[in-house]
Amino acid sequence: MPRRPQPRFPEPNTQPYWEAVKDGRLTYQRCNDCNAVVFTPKFHCAACSSENLSWHDSSGAGTIYTYSVVRQNRNPVFSDLGAYVVAYVDLDEGFRMMTNIVGIANPLTDVHCGQRVQVQFEVQESGDYPIPVFAPV
Repeated sequence: MPRRPQPRFPEPNTQPYWEAVKDGRLTYQRCNDCNAVVFTPKFHCAACSSENLSWHDSSGAGTIYTYSVVRQNRNPVFSDLGAYVVAYVDLDEGFRMMTNIVGIANPLTDVHCGQRVQVQFEVQESGDYPIPVFAPV
C-alpha cells in the first residue's frame, strides 16, 4: 500500500509516535502514576487522568484479535489493492491497535484469530512516515 495518507502536523498527541515510526520503532505510552498502558497517544491517562506519561518502545510482537477482509474499497488510495486484511492486533505490551496484515498470499485463507504477527514498517512512495503493518511470523 504505497500511497497511504500521511499524518499532518502540528499534531501534539501523535507527533512523538510518528517520529519514532520514522526511526523504525513502534511506541506506546505508559502512565507513571498508575502504570496503565496508553494507546493511542494521548495527553493524559485514560485510567487515572494523570498527565504523567512516558514513551516506551514495543517489541512489535502481537496476536491477531480479530480481522476483516476488505474486498472492495471506493477510496482511490486503496483502489489498486484488491482484497486486503484490516485487523486488530493485541501487542504483547498490553495495547491493541488497528492495522493491516501483509505478507500473505491469500487474505481469505492465510489469516486467523490468535495468529502471531510482527510489526513491519511500510515505506510510502510519497511522504516521510512509514506505516506500521503486521506480518505473520
